[in-house]
Amino acid sequence: MLVALILFGWGVYSVKQNKIDAIPDLSENQVIVFTEWMGRSPQIIEDQVTYPLVTNLQGLPQVKYVRGTSMFGMSFVYIIFNDNTDVYWARERVLEKLNYASRLLPQGVTPTLGPDGTGVGHILWYTLDAPGIDLGEQRAIQDWYVKFGLQNVPGVSEIASFGGFQKQYQVNVNPNKLNYYKVSLPEVIRAVRSNNNEAGGRKLEMGDVGYIIKTSGYLNSIDQISRLPIASRNSIPVTVGDIGTVQMTGETRLGIFDLNGQGEAVGGIVVMRYGENADEVIRNVKAKMQDVAKGLPKGVKFNIVYDRSGLIEESVNSIKHTLIEEMIVVSLVVIIFLLHWRSAVSIIIQIPITIAASFIVLNALNISSNIMSLTGIALAIGVIVDNGIIMAENAYKNLAVRQAELNKEANLKTDKN
Repeated sequence: MLVALILFGWGVYSVKQNKIDAIPDLSENQVIVFTEWMGRSPQIIEDQVTYPLVTNLQGLPQVKYVRGTSMFGMSFVYIIFNDNTDVYWARERVLEKLNYASRLLPQGVTPTLGPDGTGVGHILWYTLDAPGIDLGEQRAIQDWYVKFGLQNVPGVSEIASFGGFQKQYQVNVNPNKLNYYKVSLPEVIRAVRSNNNEAGGRKLEMGDVGYIIKTSGYLNSIDQISRLPIASRNSIPVTVGDIGTVQMTGETRLGIFDLNGQGEAVGGIVVMRYGENADEVIRNVKAKMQDVAKGLPKGVKFNIVYDRSGLIEESVNSIKHTLIEEMIVVSLVVIIFLLHWRSAVSIIIQIPITIAASFIVLNALNISSNIMSLTGIALAIGVIVDNGIIMAENAYKNLAVRQAELNKEANLKTDKN
């Protein structure tokens, strides 16, 4: 009884500590390497980026296979590790290999690791309800304020932004003017790049006062970019504005995010880190949203469009009700079958103890409470009482046989007397 009480108490504690999710994570143990080289065709991406990465990443330990995908301007390499490999150990090995593989790539191309999430890591989607604010400003709020605020929540791997326009300065060059002023496109790029920087100087001491000298050269407006000199023709400077136009606009988009047919929206996707408790992470994100909302512009608020916590609660509650119903039905069957309340109680009490103890094993194997694991427990309730019934019947049979022997011995003694 003492051992049973200890197991039951330990099991109740394990139930409270067990991770909760709606569905089990059956995704492969993988690390994603993402490389961007905009403007290049898929064939060039395949030959100069994907192929060198795939061939060099195949020699990693505990790797089952490496897959590569090339598309316009982007390369994705999926390194699939064995199921028992620690994901963070795998990411370290991939980073070590990328230090060498990066030398084989074209200049300026840098591969990066994807987030340490899984295929079922998208736990919450939200948009910004910002009436009167254009999509560019909304995306700036999302990228430079909201994203950094939610990124610090424990268990969050990434906040992926979507929708709106990412602001940028664009220089639209006129080829005819380039030819007229005898200026090449690389010269235009070099002029803009070299004039958009900041440099520091030394300390200048004058009397008893020291002055720190620096130059501030970051571009802040369209007019500043237009007046940048590119070259000199007959002692007259040729500026960026002479060979084209400068405008503030959004980066070229490949799609839009429409919310319920009411127009475009800006928001983000909360990606959960590998092996975290989905229900707990969602609660923490919602609590953090309340703090972040205090710093949003007036009239701007969060609008949650997908929340897995509702699915988690409905799924787990449904299985809980099923467990309770099955426990009641099995208990009634045991009582009716045995017709002996003491034996029935000794068997029925095994059900909650066994179910609670099973969560000890779930935590030890890092398995969450989901519709699969809880359904397995529900299906096993009938099996739990089988051994108890068999042992009770066997005990009664042995007792009956022993009682018959005792009665027979008593009868013999009576005859002798």
